[in-house]
Amino acid sequence: MSVDLEKLAFEWMSANPEEAQKESEYYCPTRDIFQARLEKMTRNLLRENIVPEEDVYILSAMAGEIGNNSFDHNLGKWPDVIGIFFGYEILGGKIKSILADRGQGILATLKKVKPELDRESEAIKTAFLEKISGRAPENRGNGLKFVKENIEAKKMHLTFISGNAKMELNDRMEILEIENKVQGCLAILSF
Repeated sequence: MSVDLEKLAFEWMSANPEEAQKESEYYCPTRDIFQARLEKMTRNLLRENIVPEEDVYILSAMAGEIGNNSFDHNLGKWPDVIGIFFGYEILGGKIKSILADRGQGILATLKKVKPELDRESEAIKTAFLEKISGRAPENRGNGLKFVKENIEAKKMHLTFISGNAKMELNDRMEILEIENKVQGCLAILSF
């Protein structure tokens, strides 16, 4: 039986906090649980042998970067539910990995180091194109550039939503504003 992971992720993002924190195969309340599930995904994808081994490791690294960003950039600042939603599926030779958090979002994170940002769409563009980190003065800020470069090189697809902005990324980047604002971030990696 197939599950609609995208729908489950959106439902998790908007559920009341008690519902969102219920134990499930998708809710990762801590980084160690996320890491264990990410390693399980990697082993399963290698066993399935749908895509080359190198691509499995790249997909895993990108999902790890996005998931770890949720924990790193919301540390001590989670608005309600700590942790992330993480799931993946293999359908018809295609792999989809979905990550979501109920954190403060990219704009709030980057506004601390780049106060002139005033729209989510600008913040997403900045996060994926500039070497910048919401954890300044730490010398970081290459993770989402790594994700972008691999999406383009491997002909993958990323849908990334934060607040009222949605980015579609494959061989080009398109960012638009959306009506239904989300709290936090949602990433859908497709290969």
